[in-house]
Amino acid sequence: RFLPQDGSGVTERTAGVVVSTAIEEDNADLAAARRWQVPVIHRAEMLAQVANPRRCIAVTGTSGKSTVTGMAGWIMVQAGRDPTIMNGAVMKNFVADDAPFASARVGEGGVFVSEVDESDGSIALYNPTVAVLGNVSLDHKSLEELRELFGDFLSRADVAAINLDDAETAALAARAKALVTFAIASPDAMIGVAQGSVVEGPTSLAATVLDRRDGTAHDLALKVPGRHNLFNALAAIAACNAAGVPVGTAIAALASFSGLARRFDIVGTSARGVTVIDDFGHNPDKVAATLATLKAHP
Repeated sequence: RFLPQDGSGVTERTAGVVVSTAIEEDNADLAAARRWQVPVIHRAEMLAQVANPRRCIAVTGTSGKSTVTGMAGWIMVQAGRDPTIMNGAVMKNFVADDAPFASARVGEGGVFVSEVDESDGSIALYNPTVAVLGNVSLDHKSLEELRELFGDFLSRADVAAINLDDAETAALAARAKALVTFAIASPDAMIGVAQGSVVEGPTSLAATVLDRRDGTAHDLALKVPGRHNLFNALAAIAACNAAGVPVGTAIAALASFSGLARRFDIVGTSARGVTVIDDFGHNPDKVAATLATLKAHP
């Protein structure tokens, strides 16, 4: 249930208070927890306690974490794995009358899919089965710090899914115990894209995905636009494949992926024909991806 954030909801009977890095020390609920000596735990610590004992797919990188997490979660649902999913955005596929803010899903399958954050260093708490790294660029920390955090993250996983088209990510490949690589351009990626096969629409994207390990080709159809979403899809396919889902099964599942709220989210069209799009892009790479998607069409 929801309570006012004025400290009144925290009493001596409260089992614990969970905070994120964004919560400041003078927050009324946190102050009440200190006053009543209620245990306070960081959100990432609690998430790691839930994730680490399970078969965990942990998604990180400077951009695209939420979308890749949503895609991977949807693939695992469609593959019958009944995952628990923890995301940082509303996943449209799971929105229902009793779950209007579906940024999380509870499953019984023993698989945990979550985005994990480097911005506050809490990524160091996770020991995933599959580590997914999409890209590395300046955002919250210096590149030197990011290389160390992401490299250590890859080294703790049983297998890593990494993007060979991103130079910084590719340079960290040696830190992984085992790899499933993906890329649009690199011919060395295990999971790639047939040259000339990408067809972009205003609200969609299609491509032929190659599994170079067995020579198979698969038609990918997305209901979300932009080449950045092709990278996101490849990351999700590679991640789920590393967790045992066949590439063809993952690609088929993505045909019904509806996207995330505030990620090139078409809110509607006005009576005068003006289309309104809500987008969360808040660093140069994300803004550039959104603008490139818009500029690809009239």
